[in-house]
Amino acid sequence: MEKDQLPLLGTDYVEFYVGNAKQSALYYQTAFGFELVAYRGLETGSKDVCSYVLQQGKIRLLLTTALIENHPVADHVKKHGDGVKTLALWVDDAVYSYNTAIARGAKSAFEPQTLSDENGEVKIAGICTYGETVHTFVERKNYNGPFMPGFMAKKSLMEVKPIGLLYVDHCVGNVGWGQMNEWVEFYQKVMGFNLLITFDDKDISTEYTALMSKVVSNGNGYVKFPINEPAEGKKKSQIEEYIDFYAGAGVQHIAIATHDIISTVGQLRKNGVDFLYVPDNYYEDVLDRVGHIDEDLNELKKLNILIDRDEDGYLLQIFTKPVQDRPTVFYEIIQRKGAKSFGKGNFKALFESIEREQELRGTL
Repeated sequence: MEKDQLPLLGTDYVEFYVGNAKQSALYYQTAFGFELVAYRGLETGSKDVCSYVLQQGKIRLLLTTALIENHPVADHVKKHGDGVKTLALWVDDAVYSYNTAIARGAKSAFEPQTLSDENGEVKIAGICTYGETVHTFVERKNYNGPFMPGFMAKKSLMEVKPIGLLYVDHCVGNVGWGQMNEWVEFYQKVMGFNLLITFDDKDISTEYTALMSKVVSNGNGYVKFPINEPAEGKKKSQIEEYIDFYAGAGVQHIAIATHDIISTVGQLRKNGVDFLYVPDNYYEDVLDRVGHIDEDLNELKKLNILIDRDEDGYLLQIFTKPVQDRPTVFYEIIQRKGAKSFGKGNFKALFESIEREQELRGTL
């Protein structure tokens, strides 16, 4: 395998800018089983923002809110609602990663900086990507604190029950008309990613709406970014709806891996998480399409979990409804049993399900 020109060790954290980080943190603890591990705010000397760090498996969510009116975080939330600001990438050398990306044409979000406290130091640097989204390179090999300097350790005040979420499988970006190839080329040229899969409007369409998607991945496959753009259809696609309500390009969904999707989704449903619904007739011929699976089909049907197969194996997946009031960011829960693909066989059923939701919202 050729050496990665810009080596990535994985996703370090995903940062959301939100209207109320304290309440959002409680939602992720109670609904998704994330543990609170670190905090910054007035008590730690942060006068303008407050942040909560939540962790489960290898996934870290950073929830940040503004404490003052005139602040970029407040501006972001006013424009986009709660949404993903940063997809942080774990690297061995943040300065090298940043300099390499800039030399290849990336636009700087912020120059390299070293943060330090009694637990060591973290080096970070940022580049701009689609919309107002940022990639922060995080080098933490010389740090052993709870998250990074400026944060104090903090524990959940309630008993939190993890639900088997392991790591970020992929993060999907929605971009405007005609912008998909531009951003795919950015990841190829600037980040050294490979083009993994292409879906056109024949692959991803229903009677009413369509979209196009390309998936890029880094060399070791730890970081995968599908990029979607709208395609012409009779009615407004989910991508157009997202861009209207998010006021531009941004992260559409975060796919999280589990080893036992039946247990994970069963608990999420008990915790009140709302999922897209696919009609029961989906299950009538699904095994004709995907062949043998280890799971009990009745259990999957009861939980409304979808199945797809590729040449490497099969996968199980399900999508939440948006996790904020604007129809923007949502989550995918995925269990891979060998499959390396993204559930192409489920696209039609999924998109019809999303269209039913759009119809209820009056935005189709």
